[in-house]
Amino acid sequence: MKRFDISVLGELNSDLILYGLPAELEPEREHLAKGFSLTLGSSSAIFAHNISLLGSRVGFTSCIGGDPLGEFCVERLSESGVDVSGVKRLPGKNTGVTVILPLAGKRQILTYPGTTFDLDHTHLDLEYLRDAAHFHLSSFFLLRALRPTLSRLFSQMKQAGLTTSLDTNDDPEDLWASDVEEVLKNVDVFVPNEHEACRVAGTSDVGSALDALSRLVPIVVIKCGAQGVLAKRGNERFRAASLSVQPVDAVGAGDSFNAGFLHKFIHGSGLQECLEYGNVAAGLSTTRAGGTEAFRDRQHRDAFLQRHVKAH
Repeated sequence: MKRFDISVLGELNSDLILYGLPAELEPEREHLAKGFSLTLGSSSAIFAHNISLLGSRVGFTSCIGGDPLGEFCVERLSESGVDVSGVKRLPGKNTGVTVILPLAGKRQILTYPGTTFDLDHTHLDLEYLRDAAHFHLSSFFLLRALRPTLSRLFSQMKQAGLTTSLDTNDDPEDLWASDVEEVLKNVDVFVPNEHEACRVAGTSDVGSALDALSRLVPIVVIKCGAQGVLAKRGNERFRAASLSVQPVDAVGAGDSFNAGFLHKFIHGSGLQECLEYGNVAAGLSTTRAGGTEAFRDRQHRDAFLQRHVKAH
C-alpha cells in the first residue's frame, strides 16, 4: 500500500491579486485597487491543495525561503491535508510571490521566482516521491535548476511503477525548448492549455497540436477555457464542455481542472468522466477569489460538487 495517491513536485509561492484596477495602467500614476486577496499561489501548490480536498492523499515536494510568506504557503497546504514533509526550507532565501492584476478581461501576471529557481535534485527524496501511485509535475519551465534532471526523474518514476502527468505551464522566456519532449517520453497524461499545447507542438492549430502530442504521450488533454477541453487517447477523441458559471476569478482554474481530472484518473474512472469532473473542479475554482479559496470553503465546495456532479 503506497503512502500517497499522488506525489506532486513543483514551485511554491503566494499570489497577491489586486481587483478593481483601471483597464489601462498609466506609468508614474498611483492606481487604487478596490480589493485584494493574498492566497496560496503557484500551479503545483494550487493543484496539490485542491486535489487533496477532493479526497486524494498527497505528498508535496518543493522549497521555500526562511520568511513568513513561505510559512503561510506551507500552512495553507497543510490545512488542506497535504503532507508537506517534502518541503525544504532554505534560510536566507526568499519565497517567491506572484502579483496578478485582472484588467478588463485580461490578466497581467508578475512573478518574483524566489526559491523556485533554487529547487534542484539535492532537495528531492526519491523514496518519498516514489511512495505514491502517481507522480505529477507543474511549471516545467520555471524549475530552472531542476530541469536538466527531469527527464531522468520521470523515467525513474515510471520504472518504480507510478503513472505520471505533466503541466508545463507558460514559458516566461517564450523559447519552448525541445528538452520537454524528452520528458514527455515518460509522461502518461499531458495537460497543457491551448496556447501551451500549440507552442510545445510547434503549430498554431489546436487540432494539429492534439494529433502531434498524442504521438508522444498516451493521453493528451488540452484545456480551452470557456470552450471546454479536448482529449485524445490513441485514436479515440474526447470533448467535454465547460460549466456554465458566472466566474468571480479564473486564477487557478486550469490547475483545478488538473486536480479534478487526475483525482478521478488515479482512482480508475473512465476518461470522459475524468474530463467532466475536471471541468466541475475548474468551475468551482472560479466561484471565489484565487485558485484555492472556493475549495477551502467546505460547505460551498460540497454543495457545488453535489449539484454539478449529479448533472453529469
